[in-house]
Amino acid sequence: MPSTPLAPFPFISVSGSPLERGRAYGAAAKDRVQRSISIYGDQLTDLGFSPDAASALIQDFIPGITAFGAHYLEEMQGIAEGAGVALEQIVLINARTEVVAKARVIAGVPEDDETDDITKKDGCTGVVVLPEQAASGRLIHAQNWDWRAECAETAVVLRVQRDDGPDFMTFVEAGGLARCGMNAAGIAITANYLESDRDYTQSGVPLALIRRKVLEQTHLAFAMKAVATTAKACSNNMIVSHAEGFAIDFECAPDETFPLYPDNGLIVHANHWQSPVALSKLKDTGIPSVPESFYRDWRVRRLLESRPGPLSTDDVKAALFDTFGTPHAVCRPPRPGSSGNLSATVAMIVMDPAIGQMEVAPLPALNQTFTRYSFTADPVTA
Repeated sequence: MPSTPLAPFPFISVSGSPLERGRAYGAAAKDRVQRSISIYGDQLTDLGFSPDAASALIQDFIPGITAFGAHYLEEMQGIAEGAGVALEQIVLINARTEVVAKARVIAGVPEDDETDDITKKDGCTGVVVLPEQAASGRLIHAQNWDWRAECAETAVVLRVQRDDGPDFMTFVEAGGLARCGMNAAGIAITANYLESDRDYTQSGVPLALIRRKVLEQTHLAFAMKAVATTAKACSNNMIVSHAEGFAIDFECAPDETFPLYPDNGLIVHANHWQSPVALSKLKDTGIPSVPESFYRDWRVRRLLESRPGPLSTDDVKAALFDTFGTPHAVCRPPRPGSSGNLSATVAMIVMDPAIGQMEVAPLPALNQTFTRYSFTADPVTA
C-alpha cells in the first residue's frame, strides 16, 4: 500500500474550569472549528434553512443539553468565545447528527432520500482485544473512523486536564466535546453508525455528549450506565472498555440497549446490528447505506483470529488497514459519496488505556504514519 506521510492531527491540551477550557480549546483550534461549522452549516443551507431559521432550530437542542449537564453548555460557550463564533454553531458541531436529521424532517426530505445525507455513512469499524489475547498483556481498543474526507482537516486530539475527575483524551472534530477516546481511569470508548426503524421517533441526548459523559467517569459502572440508560434520538453502536480487562459492545436503539460480550477475547463491530435480541425486535434500516459492513466486520475478525500467538497493536493495525473490496473496504480511500463529497477512512485510532497512549494516523489508506499522544508527554510521530 502506498504511504505518503501526512501532517498529524493538532494536539490541544486544556485545563481549568469548563469555560476556561473551552476558551483555550476554541482559540487553539479556531480555523478547524470554523471549517467544522462550514461543513455542517452548509448542509442546513442546502436544506433551505436561512441563518435565522438554522439558529432557531439549533437553539431547540440547548435545553436538553443543559439538563444533561450544564457544564457542557458552559464549555461550548467557551469554545464559541475562543473561536469567535456563535454558541449555536458549536452546538451544531456537537449535535450535528440530530440537528441535520430534524432539519431533513422539517424540510420534508423523504426518509429514503440519501442525497448529501451526512447523518448517514458515519461508518467505522471498532475493535477491542482483551489482555489475555494481547502480546503486551494490555487491552487494545481501536477504530477506523469513516466519514467525510475533508474532516481530516477539522479533527484534533484534545487532552482535558480536570480538577473534578479523571483527565481524558479524545480524537474529535474541532469544536466537539468528544468522539472516541480514553481517560486516566482506564476507560475507553469508540462509536459507530447503526440505524433502525425506531430512529427519530423520540428526542434524546446528542450522541457526542453521551460519549463525553463516559470519558468523565471514574468508575466503569457509571460509564456503562451513561451509554445504556441515556435516551437517544437515533441508533448508535458504542464499545466501552476498561484497561483492567473488560469490554462490552452496546448496540443502542433510541429507547433500548442490547449488550454484546467479547468472543474469543475479541470484540469487532462494523455498522450492522448483530444482537439476536435486537434483530427480533427492530428492523436494521442502515444496510442500504453501508452494505459492505457485513464483510468489514468479518474480515477484521478473521484476520485477527488467523494470527499465530497473542495479538500486538501492529496486528490490529494490519487488520484495520485491510483493503478487501476497496474502495468499499475496512480502510477506505477517498471516494465520491452519493452527493459528490469525498468519503474516506478519516483516521485510524489505536488506544492502550493502561499506559494512557493513543496512536492516530490521518487518512490511513494513503498514510501509514502514526502520531503517539499521551497524558504525560508531547506528541511523537513515528
